[in-house]
Amino acid sequence: MQRANEPSFRESVDLMFNRAVALMDLPPGLEEKIRVCNATYTVRFGVRLRGQIQTFTGYRSVHSEHMEPVKGGIRFAPSVNQDEVEALAALMTYKCSLVEAPFGGSKGGLCIDPRQYDEHELEQITRRFAYELIKRDLIHPSQNVPAPDMGTGEREMAWISDQYMRMNTTDINGRACVTGKPINAGGIQGRTEATGRGVQYALHEFFRDARDMEKAGLTGTLDGKRVIVQGLGNVGYHAAKFLSEEDGCRVTGIIERDGALFNPDGLDVEGVRNWIVKHGGVSGFPDATHSAEGAAVLEEECDILIPAALEGVINLSNADRIKAPLIIEAANGPVTAGADDILRQKGTVIIPDMYANAGGVTVSYFEWVKNLSHIRFGRMQRRQEEARHQLVVDQLESLSDAMGKAWSPSPDFKQKYLRGAGELELVRSGLDDTMRIAYQSMREVWHSRADVTDLRTAAYLVSIDKVAKSYRAKGL
Repeated sequence: MQRANEPSFRESVDLMFNRAVALMDLPPGLEEKIRVCNATYTVRFGVRLRGQIQTFTGYRSVHSEHMEPVKGGIRFAPSVNQDEVEALAALMTYKCSLVEAPFGGSKGGLCIDPRQYDEHELEQITRRFAYELIKRDLIHPSQNVPAPDMGTGEREMAWISDQYMRMNTTDINGRACVTGKPINAGGIQGRTEATGRGVQYALHEFFRDARDMEKAGLTGTLDGKRVIVQGLGNVGYHAAKFLSEEDGCRVTGIIERDGALFNPDGLDVEGVRNWIVKHGGVSGFPDATHSAEGAAVLEEECDILIPAALEGVINLSNADRIKAPLIIEAANGPVTAGADDILRQKGTVIIPDMYANAGGVTVSYFEWVKNLSHIRFGRMQRRQEEARHQLVVDQLESLSDAMGKAWSPSPDFKQKYLRGAGELELVRSGLDDTMRIAYQSMREVWHSRADVTDLRTAAYLVSIDKVAKSYRAKGL
């Protein structure tokens, strides 16, 4: 909900865009072309449910077609509106540009509370919404490729994919009309975890550079760092799980719809997730202090704050009380433009949403490529890799025998070295490389320009420059 004196989400995106282009030398006409949304389609359709016709309103917005197809999720939420969808479409343009995914930006939304409908009803609604978009080429492998977002997941993407195939029975690339599908419906391994995994890789890259850590007043590694996560949905859960289990972070706070849990000694992320699935919320979870006022836990002491749910949770009303020296925006737009100003003045480092949650669109890109190539990653080369590695191991063993010295590698060395990369390993490798390269492009701008004092401005500068070059290449 928008607060008094607070810019809307769309206004926040425009303010941050304007802050960046003020530091660039773009012709005014090109600047405006990049900023504005190309088109938004509004659809109102009826579905017969529970004995009567119910009318639903949905949107599909195309922000930029400097590259095609355009890419962006479809969200199901009662708060969906045109301004929000257009702001998210703009973010998708900048996000794809930053991580070098060859897409323009798009976004879709359906104004619905999915919790109010059973699975069969949701399928009817989703298929009808998809039908309305497909017949206008607003879902199409070479023009507009949706993905999951808030309130949607693999199930909805499978319905949309099937609806497209029913309407385009001879399109051999039809599976590529949407990403985020289940594995057995043309999906890719690692897509479900992708955004949370991308958050982890972003933090890895941040902690590789002493200059970055110094800006946030942090030292050492991720091991032992206190983390508070707002929203334990798909993104927040995977980010918290990987950081705690693989990097040694201590998740001290988890904020959900019905309040928050806090334990300075650390929370069992998997346990909390299972509790939410079983009980519908965090209330009653043992071994933690429950606070009915969940937003207050955003203001607790921690090293890393991960807002991973809704827009605008850090705003003018609470920004000055946020104590985390490092915020990584796993959600879209969790920090308003006004709050961003306050936090920057305090010296808080913010890893911006357009980069931090780009893991989803990156692995969606891999899925799209897989669908177009009609072969899973690793299928052609995996066993050949294993055979080559076996030659190296055999040669080492024969050399050690010839020298009369026993070769004694670690117990699992052979197993790990000989194993060829399958789809999941290749997806994670590609995601890690993408997140590293994109962060390094922001870091270079951040540290080399005196007029750039934050990573968000650096991200906008990098991405807008790439979009501008694409338009110039088109002759604009």
